[in-house]
Amino acid sequence: MNTKTYRHFDLILGLFIAVLLISNIASSAKIIDLGFSVFQIPMAFDAGTLLFPIGYVFGDILTEVYGYQRSRRVIWMGFFSLALASLVFWVISALPGEVTWQGYAGDAAYQSILGGMSTGGIVFGSLAGFWLGEFTNSFTLAKMKIMTSGRWLWMRTIGSTLIGELVDTMMFVAVASLFGVFPWSLFFTLTIANYLFKVAVEVAMTPLTYLVVRALKRAEGEDYYDHDTNFNPFMA
Repeated sequence: MNTKTYRHFDLILGLFIAVLLISNIASSAKIIDLGFSVFQIPMAFDAGTLLFPIGYVFGDILTEVYGYQRSRRVIWMGFFSLALASLVFWVISALPGEVTWQGYAGDAAYQSILGGMSTGGIVFGSLAGFWLGEFTNSFTLAKMKIMTSGRWLWMRTIGSTLIGELVDTMMFVAVASLFGVFPWSLFFTLTIANYLFKVAVEVAMTPLTYLVVRALKRAEGEDYYDHDTNFNPFMA
């Protein structure tokens, strides 16, 4: 394990987890419709999709600069943070509401807005999709970095996202559909709409990713290559 101390690692970690938690709350709060279609597929999806792809940008930055081993720890921290948030929202939903609050808001309003954070299908879908997608993304980028000898960063960030986001989106929609959150008839539409938007965000963020990666490599004095890394996600 690389034990070098970094000045900005904690900042990237904090932003990564903040994006993850905010996007999942937003997913439960609102479904948005951008008002246009791509290949006759309406660009309508949960609001968290607007922010969630940025988590993959942070994942790319972490793996590119600090390596897979450090990225692995961040992914696990994100996983347990999301699980903890879901548990807290579930406990809150189970507790009785105060009388005055029930009058102007009430349990029905809570369940309609934040209930998704404690609903089995959404929770298990989010956890499974996040875990598999992020590890797939990080593994792919680390391997591509070695194969390209560190050249063509854009190819690594976009290529790893194409694979990681596909795994993430398919797993989330599949698990949510299995729990009855979405009808199976919408599996293809939901998967493609979410996937296309997420990949588009990654592509649009590529210039910013270049700037952040270059600045971090210079500031940290690090450009890690995972030549001898054990890619088992369950390793410490």
